Amino acid sequence: MSFSGDIKNEIARQLPDEYHCLLAEIAAIIHYAGTVSGDAGRGRIAVETENVTLAKKYLRLIKKAFDIPVDLNIKKYPSGKTHLYKIVLSSEECSVFPEEKVMQEQPSAAVCSKIAAGDKFSRVWMETADWEKPGFAECLLEYPCCRRAFIRGAFLTSGSVSNPGKSYHFEIVCRRRQGAEELCRIIESFDIHPKIIQRKNKYVVYLKDSESIVDILNVMSAANALMRLENIRIIKDMKNSANRQYNCDSANISKMVRTATRQMEDIRLIEQKMGFDRLTPALREMALVRLEHPEESLKELGDYLDPPVGKSGVNHRLKKLGEIAETLRQENI
Repeated sequence: MSFSGDIKNEIARQLPDEYHCLLAEIAAIIHYAGTVSGDAGRGRIAVETENVTLAKKYLRLIKKAFDIPVDLNIKKYPSGKTHLYKIVLSSEECSVFPEEKVMQEQPSAAVCSKIAAGDKFSRVWMETADWEKPGFAECLLEYPCCRRAFIRGAFLTSGSVSNPGKSYHFEIVCRRRQGAEELCRIIESFDIHPKIIQRKNKYVVYLKDSESIVDILNVMSAANALMRLENIRIIKDMKNSANRQYNCDSANISKMVRTATRQMEDIRLIEQKMGFDRLTPALREMALVRLEHPEESLKELGDYLDPPVGKSGVNHRLKKLGEIAETLRQENI
């Protein structure tokens, strides 16, 4: 199963204990995957999904929150591999609209809030709610636990996370920009800062860095997925660190080999053109030591000198030999 599937299975097993959290998660599912229609006498709420995990979770939420009958229709596609689950709440008891007639392709945030806390679902919840206020009712997402539940519902509906072994990408696809902006505000209340991008006619709320994805998994209480992601991050960081160290060591070795090769060429040119006898004793000793130990580092070369010389002293003498060799080359031009 994919990493996204594992996360959805994990959070789908969680059923909020508090009634207000149940309402928040139901509102998220209706808002991002539902259609609403109705009039003063009758209401109808439908949620369609190919995700059996979401279908099961939504049924459990409705059962625990309202204990009212639902219609479940399962359509099998010709391929036989995919099913469409359609869950419908439809009765005079489910009417949720004071308006004479309402028909919405996607219910607004305020309508979802009405649905979730509406007294026509046989429950009266926070009668002081200001339903006319734009966006989600303040009472619906007043508490952090409710906001966590809402994000879980939104992710179950249309969220995904890429395989962290390959890349870091978390997203929730929204049908309307307003829904994406509202979701961003809810996520930002946890000091996580997602971005929005339009993809065809949809709006995607996304996170790209691993730290933010870890944080959002923690917000959704996906502890197992969080630990799996952290383990992968640690392994990737160790591999990246080892690769950086290897590349650094490899570059240093290549540089040292190139430098030693050039020094050997300079010293052999000096020996051929003018001989070592015309060099100062210190430079002559340095030239002989380098010829005898072509693969040694500057520090190791210094230890062979009598008396021993530090790296800076060895580097200074080799530079002098290089200048002499360059002068000899210029004279032959």
